[in-house]
Amino acid sequence: MKLISWNVNGIRACLNKGFSDFFESIDADIFCIQETKCQQNQVNLDFAGYKSFWNSAEKKGYSGTAIFTKIDPLDIKYGIGIEEHDKEGRVITLEFEDFYMVNIYTPNSKRGLERLDYRQIWEDEIKRYLLKLSFKKPVIMCGDLNVAHNEIDLKNPKSNRGNAGFTDEERNKMTELLASGFTDSFRYLYPHKEDCYSWWSYMAHSRERNIGWRIDYFIVSDNIKDKIIDSKIHSDIFGSDHCPIELDINLL
Repeated sequence: MKLISWNVNGIRACLNKGFSDFFESIDADIFCIQETKCQQNQVNLDFAGYKSFWNSAEKKGYSGTAIFTKIDPLDIKYGIGIEEHDKEGRVITLEFEDFYMVNIYTPNSKRGLERLDYRQIWEDEIKRYLLKLSFKKPVIMCGDLNVAHNEIDLKNPKSNRGNAGFTDEERNKMTELLASGFTDSFRYLYPHKEDCYSWWSYMAHSRERNIGWRIDYFIVSDNIKDKIIDSKIHSDIFGSDHCPIELDINLL
């Protein structure tokens, strides 16, 4: 089974930069996107053989997630059931026979860390939500989690320490999540692989120089980590300031 996750930084803009070509060529079983920045009725996006599920923010042109799937889900849930967290369209959960697929776009703590306190509450609620699901069946969670977990996950860790996405608080929340029964699929396979990033600033030719951050993840329940075949970062694919990531896993 092939799964893709991509923060498209505005699906309407990404459609003009090759999104459909990549979507069709990669032929994923499930394709998750974050930061759609639109309502479903604002874009014509219909791929043969796929059903789509959208969770848009109340605020127009902001946040939002969507999932395209070849496999019919047993159930669909938008958000995590807490109004404070659900109005920005950041979570979609599809239940399948053998697992839950959870697509997440984690709030950015922002410059000046103005949302860091909220972010800590969000992280605790997301962990609680994922653990509740995992008691029933294995979980595969993906998305832009807006944190580089360890120093190996960004180009300049020393100068970025304390900045949004690399605060001790955010990194510790990721450590807590993984310790509660989940595995970072990429680091599980490639614990020491360097210079592997999924996001680059638009400034200072960062992408050309590969000055980036790995903030997009496929995270799986520990009890299915031995089913992982590969975890990839498609850094050669453009169209957003993020690139797509892939999980190949043998569950079906």
